[in-house]
Amino acid sequence: MNFDVVVVGELNVDLLLNGIQSFPSIGSEILADHMKLALGSSSAIFASNISTLGARVKFIGKVGDDDFGEFCINCLKQKNIDVASIRKDTGSGTGLTVVMNYGEDRAMVTYQGAMKSFSLNDIDFNDLKDVKHLHFASIFLQPAIAPQIHTLFKKAKEMGLTVSFDTQYDPSNKWDVDLKSVLPLVDVFLPNISEFKALTRTDDWQQGMMNYKDYANIIAMKAGQKGSYVFQNNNIKHCEPFLNENVVDAIGAGDSFNAGFIYQFVQGASLEECQTFGNLMGAINTTAAGGTSAFISKKNIIEFAKQRFNISINL
Repeated sequence: MNFDVVVVGELNVDLLLNGIQSFPSIGSEILADHMKLALGSSSAIFASNISTLGARVKFIGKVGDDDFGEFCINCLKQKNIDVASIRKDTGSGTGLTVVMNYGEDRAMVTYQGAMKSFSLNDIDFNDLKDVKHLHFASIFLQPAIAPQIHTLFKKAKEMGLTVSFDTQYDPSNKWDVDLKSVLPLVDVFLPNISEFKALTRTDDWQQGMMNYKDYANIIAMKAGQKGSYVFQNNNIKHCEPFLNENVVDAIGAGDSFNAGFIYQFVQGASLEECQTFGNLMGAINTTAAGGTSAFISKKNIIEFAKQRFNISINL
């Protein structure tokens, strides 16, 4: 195989505002102590970080024909990600998310831009050849491809790929995904606990898992400071978190969990190894601003793991 992972999904930049004392209200103005422009989007953060871990990655997506689009592409190139399959849309700009960080919480405003029109028409299925695994995220920010993911996943499975899926948050709060149709085509489903409750229409996530036990393969659910839970074959495995006492921000922590989990998964590691490594990568993410700043190099990740969490890893 030429590539370990192909990432299909949204691309945007993040404008991060940190050091905010309170969230703004209508008709008022507040100050932020720090500002940073960074590669954004769940899909791109996942791609960037799993590539830094050592996976061979290609990206399929759409940006505007503008400076922000070039910024996204160049950021991915710097992480040795194949960007030949990223399309440029002259009719709309590149997506942008303004992120206001307040302690360990945040508020976000997103302009969808080119990712709003991204669809199967932008994908050459030949780009899925010689790839082990497909990862797709942020279905609710991509309305054109949302009704087509069953077709995308089915085609990937027919071509011999394994599949992972992270819905991410639904700004419309409708949570309209036909999980019973989609999950049989997904090897690893990667929601967080609040998303999973909304998707399964239940306040009891354990009951939600049991309701979908006949459809799901592996559910790797992120639970923040409670760690994570993995469901397979009617069994639920809890993994304790690696707690960072000095959180910079939590942008991309879930995507970094995904990257760690899938990095181990494509190498054939056990579910326990995948889950523990996912937790560790999520924790390492919180040691720097934005979703990718803590993932500069393998050496940097190894040092963070040892210095911050007293864990020795090999990459």
